[in-house]
Amino acid sequence: MTNIQEKPIELDGSQGEGGGQILRTGLALSVATGQPLAIEKIRAGRAKPGLMRQHLACVNAAAAISGAQVEGAELGSQSLRFTPGAVRAGEYRFAISGAGSCMLVLQTVLPPLLLAGAQSRVHLSGGTHNPMAPPFHFLERAFAPLVRRLGADLQLTLRRCGFYPAGGGEVEAVVVPAAGPLQPFDLIARGAHRAGHAECLAPGLPRHVPTRELDTLGGAMGWSGEQLRLGAVRQNEGPGNALMATLAYEHVTEVFTAFGEKSMSAEQVAHGLARELRAFQKSEAAVGPHLADQLALLQALAAWQGRKACAFTCSEVTEHTRTNCAVIERFLPVRFAIAEGGDACRVQVAPA
Repeated sequence: MTNIQEKPIELDGSQGEGGGQILRTGLALSVATGQPLAIEKIRAGRAKPGLMRQHLACVNAAAAISGAQVEGAELGSQSLRFTPGAVRAGEYRFAISGAGSCMLVLQTVLPPLLLAGAQSRVHLSGGTHNPMAPPFHFLERAFAPLVRRLGADLQLTLRRCGFYPAGGGEVEAVVVPAAGPLQPFDLIARGAHRAGHAECLAPGLPRHVPTRELDTLGGAMGWSGEQLRLGAVRQNEGPGNALMATLAYEHVTEVFTAFGEKSMSAEQVAHGLARELRAFQKSEAAVGPHLADQLALLQALAAWQGRKACAFTCSEVTEHTRTNCAVIERFLPVRFAIAEGGDACRVQVAPA
């Protein structure tokens, strides 16, 4: 399913939300399709533009799985030339020094590895629970089941949590491609509510902090007992604070996370997460804004390979998602149609 061309796909890193997602999606689809990538103004919309350590780790990981030729892979670089070879299944180790998100590295290499000819095993180290990045539990509980609906598989194992600023987290991912083309599917309704629970990871913090967060969130959501859980703490983890809420429905599971900060009380952290949960519950959409962002690329790959349109509904279409869809359309012969209004937004992707 490759579509190799000599002239690179040119991306403007300042477009839309102007962040690292333009780079990661560009790298993922460059490897997946075999098309060279040229990107300028990398992360121009951020306070510190250019390649930071975690973005450079994504570039190096994409190069490792494809034997790519790369120019501009340096800290602070705002331009990059990336010419991939064929994606290669195998066993890989990718590490980010400090607390940069290793889950974003997985996000970069997963799409092409889903199209590889055999299973891959990816060992990742760095941050596992970071603000502005998908946390491990979100990918394990909400995202991985959607990969399985494509006919592929993604198995995730958390060996050790990694929080800012220490990092040191460890994750193992097993990526199993589908036996044939990825299978498009619709995700229009979340279905009946099945379960909900809150969990707090707070290694290195006094016990009263996670207890107050859980009690406050439980009071706001009407949860108690087994629905309020203190996460297991491994030796020398932390300090860190991630308050997570998991909502399981018939057709989808959603995970929302709030991170504690020194300037915020435990109660403020919990109330912020409760507001996010209520906003999603008021909607009739299948997924929230963060899962929508991840789902757009999965469905685009499936629509391309399966030659069939598919759609999902989400509670909000963010600028991040719109930018991601625009980048996807540069690499794949698909088109997105976004309809907003009412209690849910509808996103459809169809072969062009």
